[in-house]
Formats: sequence, C-alpha cells, structure tokens
Amino acid sequence: MLEYHDREWGVPVHDDRKHFEFLVLEAAQAGLSWSIVLKKREGYRRAFSEFDPDKVARYTEKRIQKLTLNPAIIRNRMKIEAAVRNAPGASCNSGRVREF
Repeated sequence: MLEYHDREWGVPVHDDRKHFEFLVLEAAQAGLSWSIVLKKREGYRRAFSEFDPDKVARYTEKRIQKLTLNPAIIRNRMKIEAAVRNAPGASCNSGRVREF
C-alpha cells in the first residue's frame, strides 16, 4: 500500500484506461479495505481486459456471469455490472468531449 500511496495516489492522470481502472477499483472497494482491492488489482486487470473501457462496454451477460465466479476479483455482481455499465462513458471513443 505504501508504494501505491507514494507513486499513484493524488498523482494527476490523463489516460482513459487509468481513469477506468481507478473507477472500477474504487467501486470494488466500497465496503472493503483498500488493501484488499490492491491485492486483487492484477486479477482485475486480467478480468477487465487490461481496463480497456471499449472492450468492457461490450461484455455480455455470459461474461458478467463468468466474472462472478472469478476468485481473482471481488465477485459482487452489482459491482461487476457497474463496471460494465460505466465503461462506455470512460472512453474517448464514447463521443463525449471531456477533460481530466
């Protein structure tokens, strides 16, 4: 956790994937300790297509169901569904103009 605090927390980010990663991880953290989420970070990276929001936005019900069985992530269906629902707005390819 110290490395995360010293190298990532509070550091400005201007990358869609990184923003989406933080969105997914922060949502997963709700009700849990941040250390639990950080321990599962690589599992999330693999499970959520390297945090590519364009790919995650296309996840099907079958893919979501598969994620609920993945022990490498927090298997809360509502949190997984939220990541998929939020993915379209997390990409520059979404057609929205935004600045971080």
